[in-house]
Amino acid sequence: MRALIQRVSRASVEVENKIIGRINSGLLIFIGIETSDSEKDIQWLSNKIVNLRIFNDDNSVMNLSLKDCNGNILLVSQFTLHASTKKGNRPSYIQAAKPEMSIPLYEKMIAQLERDLGTQIATGIFGADMKVSLLNDGPVTIWIDTKNRE
Repeated sequence: MRALIQRVSRASVEVENKIIGRINSGLLIFIGIETSDSEKDIQWLSNKIVNLRIFNDDNSVMNLSLKDCNGNILLVSQFTLHASTKKGNRPSYIQAAKPEMSIPLYEKMIAQLERDLGTQIATGIFGADMKVSLLNDGPVTIWIDTKNRE
């Protein structure tokens, strides 16, 4: 499972000219699910995300987590995070899980993040053509892959 996490002042996702998810201060998370992902990846990644100390404290030091500052999450599915560009110019998405596997894992990720954060999160619509807007704060952008737990 791969997550591209951006600390934002605000973010929203739109489908068919309608905003379906919106947050103020918090994290915009693009999530990619691959065929080898499991519920263990979900639990580990959710815990990592809500406890990442990437928000400024009173001394402008990144020392607070999303939980500490009552931040929000906007979670957007994005299979292209598993693009392989090793050969040629057309990315291959062979590692990205098919919808019959990835939709249930995406839904479990939503539920796990809500449990770990203690509040409802905003989401996109799985598989939809989405338009995402954001104001990156910092900028702070972090890449996490559950297969590389450093």
